[in-house]
Amino acid sequence: MLLEIALIILGFIGLIWGADRFVFGASSVAHNLGVSHLMVGLTIVAFGTSAPEIFSSAIAAIEDTPELAIGNAFGSNLFNVGVALGVTAIISPLNPPRSLASEELPALLLVTLATTVLVIDFYIGTLDSIILIIIAFFLGYKLFKKELTGDQLPTESRLKIKKAKYAQGIAYLILGLILLVLSAEVLVYYASAMAMRLNVSTAIIGLTIVALGTSLPELAACIASVLKGHHDLAIGNIIGSNILNLIVVLPFPGLIAAGAIDPSLVYRDFLIMLILTLLLCSICYRCIKTQQ
Repeated sequence: MLLEIALIILGFIGLIWGADRFVFGASSVAHNLGVSHLMVGLTIVAFGTSAPEIFSSAIAAIEDTPELAIGNAFGSNLFNVGVALGVTAIISPLNPPRSLASEELPALLLVTLATTVLVIDFYIGTLDSIILIIIAFFLGYKLFKKELTGDQLPTESRLKIKKAKYAQGIAYLILGLILLVLSAEVLVYYASAMAMRLNVSTAIIGLTIVALGTSLPELAACIASVLKGHHDLAIGNIIGSNILNLIVVLPFPGLIAAGAIDPSLVYRDFLIMLILTLLLCSICYRCIKTQQ
């Protein structure tokens, strides 16, 4: 028991330091490539911090425990908005960029509402997963097309970013990602083992311990981002991660272990996730409107 507690603490330390290196590397890459912090947050940081969810859900589906994967996707989104973004906003009030209103927030709403239609029959199968994957490719295309033809990082903002060699930025990005994934896996493994001893269901484990453990990178990365003054990274990270959790993480149980969804996961957990997502979009739109 003491060894498990020690490893869990080491996992937390690894997450915090890994998030710091990951955000530094992401900022350096953004500076060197001339892309916006929001774009990096929506893609590199979001995908990196969502890697634990993707990995753990794939393993859960392969091991024929799809409810763990589904609970992980829903629970992670709940944690991202309710805890990660909430704690980050307490540390430093966030100011959503105006560009969110035209592309990213509508994308989050589209994915959330599409998922609502797909899970409302309490079943997730191959067709449902294919639909989510098609949406993923469509949004990816739209996002990169916008970045290539649209906004670049303002000159004043570029001057504020710590300069680092391109290779060094990539190295920190990879190192941070490895630490984030490994640390989250250590936390999930030992926390789940302790929960299993208490005879807790896989759905509850997915919604709580696994979702918490795999979402800690988002929390750590968001806090590290705002402490460094990169608010766009923090907001982009949460929006991007929530989108990825639904269109990348959720398809695994449908493709590998298609089957019925526990009604409580839809009536209770998905409904709360939907409400929090709508609340997040409403707050962002209101903040952006006051900027005009």
